[in-house]
Amino acid sequence: MLPVLDLGAADIDPVGFRSDLLRATHTAGFFYLVGHGVPDEVTARVLRVAREFFALPAAAKDEISQRDSPQFRGYSRLGGELTNGAVDWREQVDIGPERPVIDGAEGFWNLQGPNLWPTALPEFRAAFEAWDHTLSALGRRLLAHWAAALGAPEDAFDAAFADRPATLIKVVRYPGSDETPQGVGAHKDSGVLTLLLVEPGSAGLQVEGADGDWIDAPPRPGAFIVNIGELLEVATRGYLRATRHRVLAPAPGTDRVSIPYFFNPSLDAQVPVLDLPAEIADHARGVEDDPANPIFSTYGQNAWKSRTRAHPDVAARHHGIAPGGPASAY
Repeated sequence: MLPVLDLGAADIDPVGFRSDLLRATHTAGFFYLVGHGVPDEVTARVLRVAREFFALPAAAKDEISQRDSPQFRGYSRLGGELTNGAVDWREQVDIGPERPVIDGAEGFWNLQGPNLWPTALPEFRAAFEAWDHTLSALGRRLLAHWAAALGAPEDAFDAAFADRPATLIKVVRYPGSDETPQGVGAHKDSGVLTLLLVEPGSAGLQVEGADGDWIDAPPRPGAFIVNIGELLEVATRGYLRATRHRVLAPAPGTDRVSIPYFFNPSLDAQVPVLDLPAEIADHARGVEDDPANPIFSTYGQNAWKSRTRAHPDVAARHHGIAPGGPASAY
């Protein structure tokens, strides 16, 4: 069972909340967050709009095909994303900040640009632009608590998010399958933190435990599932470590809708490496050294690594990048 943290309690006992926050993310790397202040009607709206999008005819969804977006935005059909070289059994829409394309962009600057919005569902854009605003504020609250818990000023991470943060929303549906167990293969998130909303009653998310076993993480009423990404691992020299997780494909005749929100800094931002107090630094494990999955300190490098691996068709079509290397689900 993952830890449950109440953000509302932080207003009454911030020291206690921060202690629990460190414990949860030093050990499990995941937790349920309640008391976050996001109204139920707001979460219900984005889940409803997500369902309405996935119920559209194939042609209406393909109107915003990610294959047409050099910025890796828009709709990916079933089988349109890979993890560890294997096909993920899900369809999804990727949404980032709405900004102009950078002329002559190279490398990770190609990730900045416009979104693709479905004309058949005008509410889609309004719902998810509002969702970005709401969850960005929640992400900043959590980062302030992490910074203070780690012995740093509450605003230690603010500079990395001050100019053009590169947040990412995925709107995901996992259809039932008897062909593959892989909804999404085992991976880590490449950014700072993830806030995951899951439709009630669904299952499939699993978190890797310290012993290598997989722990089920079903949705909890009124809660987000929160996990840290690789850049918080960098910022804390491994005291906080990004945890591998996966999603099992639902059983035939069922499906799963989820909306992960990746709270990430500017593409060219380097998340600060904190000067940890001795009692914390003594337990820092160092950043994991995996030659197959290098972790970069600049967010854009980490994101470019993940996006080009996960969507080799888009990378090849728009950026001339040949497929190769293990893919990421982010």
